[in-house]
Parts: sequence; structure tokens; C-alpha cells
Amino acid sequence: MERSIVHMDLDTFFVSCERLLDSRLIGKPILIGGTSDRGVVASCSYEARKFGIHSAMPMRMAKQLCPEAIVLRGNSGIYSKFSNLVTDVIKDSVPLYEKTSVDEFYIDLTGMDKFFGCHKLASDLRQRIIKETGLPISFGLSINKTVSKIATGEAKPNNQIRVLKGTEKPFLSPLSVRKIPMVGEVTYRNLCDLGIRKIKTIQEMPMEMMSRVFKKNGISIWKKANGIDNSPVVKYQERKSISTERTFDRDTIDIKKLESIIMAIAENLVYQLRRGNKLTGCVGFKIRYSDFQTYTVQKRIPYTSADHKIIPVVQELFKKLYQRRLLVRLIGIKFSHLVEGGFQFDLFDDEERVLSLYQAMDKMRERFGDRSVIRASGMEAKSISRWNPFNGEPPPLLANRRR
Repeated sequence: MERSIVHMDLDTFFVSCERLLDSRLIGKPILIGGTSDRGVVASCSYEARKFGIHSAMPMRMAKQLCPEAIVLRGNSGIYSKFSNLVTDVIKDSVPLYEKTSVDEFYIDLTGMDKFFGCHKLASDLRQRIIKETGLPISFGLSINKTVSKIATGEAKPNNQIRVLKGTEKPFLSPLSVRKIPMVGEVTYRNLCDLGIRKIKTIQEMPMEMMSRVFKKNGISIWKKANGIDNSPVVKYQERKSISTERTFDRDTIDIKKLESIIMAIAENLVYQLRRGNKLTGCVGFKIRYSDFQTYTVQKRIPYTSADHKIIPVVQELFKKLYQRRLLVRLIGIKFSHLVEGGFQFDLFDDEERVLSLYQAMDKMRERFGDRSVIRASGMEAKSISRWNPFNGEPPPLLANRRR
């Protein structure tokens, strides 16, 4: 059966949300991110992109390129709400979809073309999203995820493209190799150094040559350049999560020890989020006392993977549950409602130096171990060890689990 895969992407999502809230922003160059000169651009409108502005650019540089741009701090809570609205529309309309970020979706319509055709189904869904949320959205439709994602990029802004089976290579050939999803800035520069700027050049090369130069990545790049991608649409699980629990050898009432271990567990678990390129939208806390009475509480938060956004929520939930004079047997922290995402939701009010600090700390942890860089307040926890919950490896001494 011929596959029908749709890739949908909300156009300049953060900017579109802001324009829904304030129509005066329509048609004007908009920058969203840290508002100080040390801030970073999280998103920008198409009007601002004409000046060479892009996401992750220092706000100071963006203002120099476009002095008339309107700078907004951004509101991750609002964006999370709109993201959930779009997700609800898609969930009600199709049997299988994958949410890969707050503004990006893959939909498998294979076998649903018996009555109206997959292109019409996708078009109707796009129009429903626009009507019910007011947000502009583009899509690409083809036989696989790679071609559909590239088609979406070509369809923008607020449009749609269908790539018929058998036309994948002609569609891709004139495009820049930078359009291939897995080609980042470093790989792009390496390809340019070899004189490879268009996808057509890769299509004309033997796969073995790409393999010799770029190893495994070379094979993947060659396949994508030729429109080959058999990866499935993975059913989106809204409540997938990662969690850590700590059962004490001896029940304790030492509040300083509890707070220190909670800090260490939370810090480590947030690092695992960033390591897995994930954002969490819900924080949960669990406590069990010596009489085995167990209590849990959770709180929805704007999507993030930043220590200074998540750890205070964990501390707040602990204080909400903790009953003094009772011995504690177990504590646990859980992050759920995970989506793909990196740092973009942390750029609204974080200075560039804060992001640089996180990146530097994570590099040290990656090289020397998770406990190589820790907060002084979390030094009581000595058994947290190196572990990545997103690569299928077994957990360490702590009872880490991925659901």
C-alpha cells in the first residue's frame, strides 16, 4: 500500500500567537526573545527575516539589522495553550499522528484515500486548524517524512504542497543541501567545501562516496537526498515521561538532607531532558512516609528544559506535600507531557550568557559525568550516576524510569 505522510508546521508560531492577541502587530517586523541587549532571538516574523535575522541570533545584533522591529519578551504559557489547541484538532481528526515539537506534526493518512483522497483530507484538516485556532499552518504531503518536511518548508508561508510518488527526486534536486533535515551548519559547511551545494549533486554521487566522507551520516544524507525514508510515524503519547525515585536506607526527617537530594535529583533529571532534546510541560512530585502513606501532586508549566524554571516548581511541590515530624521513606520527581524541543522555549527571558552557561555545564557533564558539575545545595546525593533515559540504556542505582 502506498504511504501517505503529511508534515504540518505552524508558520512563525510564536509570532502568530502574538498577532492573534494584538492585531496591531500584523505586517510589522517582530522579534520575540530576551528583550535586553544580552537576550537571544527565539522567533521572528517573515518581515524581520528579510533583514537577515534568524532565531538564536543575539538580540543586540537583530536590533542593529532592523532598528524598527518590535521586540516582545514572549509568553511560553500562551504558546503552550495554542499548541495544545492545535493538537486537540489533529487528535480529533486523524487516527495516527506524531507531535515532534510544540508547532510541528507528522500525520499518517495511509489507507484513508478510498473516499475523498489524502490530499483533500489534509487540506480540510489544515483549513479546520486555521478556522478553529486562527493560526496559519503549512503542510507537505508525500510518501515519506523527509520529503513531506522539505515540502512544508517550500510551501511556507501558509500554503501546502503535494509531491506525487515518483517525483521525489526531481522535486528535491534543485534545492539547497541545507534543506535536508539532518544537515546542520557544520555539515553544510563541509558539503560546501566539497563543492556540494545542491541536492542534485548528492543524487548523482555513489552512496559509497558519501559513506567514505561522512561515514554513517553520509548514507543517511544520500538516502534523504534521493527521497528515501522508511521511518514510521510514531504515535504521539501525551503523557510519556521520565522520572526518578529515591528510597532511603533509613527513613529520615532531616529536612536539609531531603532538600539537598531533591535538588540533586531535579538538576540531574533536567539535564537528561536537555540531553534528550526534550521539553517538559508537567512536573510531578511524590513522597512516601514511614507508614507507607504515599502522596503525589503535579503542576502544568510552560514547556521548558531550564533548571531555573523547573527546580523552583519541584521545591514548591515538595513544600506542599511535606508534613513535618513524619519520617520520609521515599521521594520521587516526574516530568511528563514531553515534546521535542531544545532551548527555544527558554529564550524568551534568558540572557545569552545563561544559555551559554547551561551549554558549558552540559558539555562538562557529557565528558566527565553527570555529577562533575553540581549545585552546592545538592551535594548530599552521592549515588546519582551517568544515565540517558532516551537511549534505552538500563538505569543506574536510582530507580529512573521512562514511561
